[in-house]
Amino acid sequence: MTVAAIEERYGHGGPRDLEGDPALVTDDTQMTLAVGHALLDAPAPTPAALEPLLRARFVEWAHSPDNDRAPGMTCLRACGGLARDLPWVEATVAGSKGCGANMRVAPVGLVPSYDLDTMAGVAQLQAAMTHGHPTALAASELTAYAVRLLRDGADLASLPAALRDRCRSQRTTYRADWLGTLWQQPAVTSPEDFISRGWDECVDVLDRLDLALSRPDDGSDPCAATGAGWIAEEALATGLLCAVRHADDPVTALARAATTSGDSDSIACLAGAFIGAERGMTAWPAAWLDRIEYAGQLARLGQAWD
Repeated sequence: MTVAAIEERYGHGGPRDLEGDPALVTDDTQMTLAVGHALLDAPAPTPAALEPLLRARFVEWAHSPDNDRAPGMTCLRACGGLARDLPWVEATVAGSKGCGANMRVAPVGLVPSYDLDTMAGVAQLQAAMTHGHPTALAASELTAYAVRLLRDGADLASLPAALRDRCRSQRTTYRADWLGTLWQQPAVTSPEDFISRGWDECVDVLDRLDLALSRPDDGSDPCAATGAGWIAEEALATGLLCAVRHADDPVTALARAATTSGDSDSIACLAGAFIGAERGMTAWPAAWLDRIEYAGQLARLGQAWD
C-alpha cells in the first residue's frame, strides 16, 4: 500500500492498535520464532550444533499451514533446498541480500551467554542459510549487535555511531568457521574481498541514516531517507530511523514504521525489536500482550534470556 492508502484506511499517522483476537503476526515474527527456538534448543553455540536446528526450524516454517503471510521468495527457495538436504551453501540464494536475512535475527542479540564473536557468527550463519550476499551477513550482524547494545543499556540515539564503529572493526573479518566456502563466488578474489563489500554497503546506508537524523523530522515517508527496506541494510537503517525518531513513544515508532511505501512489516518488525530491546515488555500497551498470536512462545523466549 502507498502511504496515502495506509492513512486513508487507518487515519493520519497510520495504525495505532492491533486488529483481531488474536492479532496475527507476519512471516517476520514467524521466522524470528524459528531462529529463537533453534537458539534455545542448541546444546552449544557452534556451527555444528546450530545448523541442523536452524535448518529444521526453517523447513518446518516453510511447510507450515500458517505460512500464509506473503513470505519472501528467497526464503522459500532456500528452504526448498534445505528440505532436500542440500548443504546450506548450495541451498542459499547467493546473490540475495533481502531483508529476510535480518528481520528474524533479534533473538541472537538477546542471548546473554554469547560473546561478541559468537553473536556475530550465529547472526551471519542464520542469514547465510537463505541469503548468501555479504551485505545480508553484515546487516544481520549489525542488527543483532544493535539489539545486544540496547539490551545492555545503550540508548537508541547512540546506535548509529556504534554501528559505524562495528563496520570499521569488522570490515575484513570473514568468519570461516561459520560460513565455510560461501565466499567462493564469481568475481570474488578472497574471503576478505567478499565480506568487505557487505560492510561497505552498510556504511553507505548509515551515511544516509546520519543525514536523515541531522535534519528536522518533516513527517514524510521514512523510506525516502534510508530506503524502502526490501534489502537488509535498508530495513536496518529505516527501522532504526523510526525507532530513534520516536524513542519516547513506542507505539508511534511502530506506526511510523508501518506507514511507509516500502516493506512496512519488516521495517516495523525491526523498529519494534530495537525499542523492545531497550525498554522491555513495558514499552507496549498492557492490553496487547495476551492478544498477540504466539504470545506464549514469544514470552517463553523472552523469559529464557531475561
